[in-house]
Amino acid sequence: MDNSSILCFFVVLLISFSNAQREVEDESEFSYERNKENGPHKWGNLKPEWKMCGKGEMQSPIDLMDERVRVVSHLGRLTRNYKPSNATLKNRGHDMMLRFKEGPGSIKINGTEYQLLQLHWHSPSEHTINGKRFALELHMVHESITGRMAVVTVLYNIGRPDSFLSLLESKLLVITDQNEAEKNIGMIDPKKIEIGSREYYRYIGSLTTPPCTQNVTWTIVKKVRTVTKNQVSLLRVAVHDDSNTNARPIQPTNKRMVKLYRPKSS
Repeated sequence: MDNSSILCFFVVLLISFSNAQREVEDESEFSYERNKENGPHKWGNLKPEWKMCGKGEMQSPIDLMDERVRVVSHLGRLTRNYKPSNATLKNRGHDMMLRFKEGPGSIKINGTEYQLLQLHWHSPSEHTINGKRFALELHMVHESITGRMAVVTVLYNIGRPDSFLSLLESKLLVITDQNEAEKNIGMIDPKKIEIGSREYYRYIGSLTTPPCTQNVTWTIVKKVRTVTKNQVSLLRVAVHDDSNTNARPIQPTNKRMVKLYRPKSS
């Protein structure tokens, strides 16, 4: 086997491994109903490749408790190098996913560049702060060239409309069937997702859906933004499932360190 064939083999292997670590695309195989056989507490038993959902000790989401948070100033500002990209919307059964079809840009964490792949929403929020749960949680899913995952999270209370969701409302209305193919919705600019905070929580966790892959770098923006009840309802109605939630229960923090990045005052 020549060098080019060896390189091609390892590229294919890396892509296959990376895809195996990502969130499940068909969410009909598991449920968020706690009393069902395929509910959150049973995910780890449904498939061998999902065992981490039951046995992993670095699972997400967690409660971000003040007494367990270490305030630091060395992590650096969250710099987003995003740009407009063609995107699609897909009903995955329990959530709506906005997937970018071209390079929408990246973020850099600890010197590693993570490309933005997709967005999706959970209601109510999966992460909590001092036990408080919020109306909505946005996950911006990123991946490095080596297959490491990083998720940037924004939390929302009920209040004024979220401007980014306002841009998507008419497009969400036409996505009602899980069996439908992904629908192209044109150019979407992820820079229009408002964050508005320099402070953020950082910890190492997992994907919050099967296969619950661990060693995911989580960044939860400290500033809680607002969204209307109608916008939250639209995300749930569009999915058209029987559950009133798509939030995984809080997982044990165990011995993990949770950092809160707070810039030094000038």
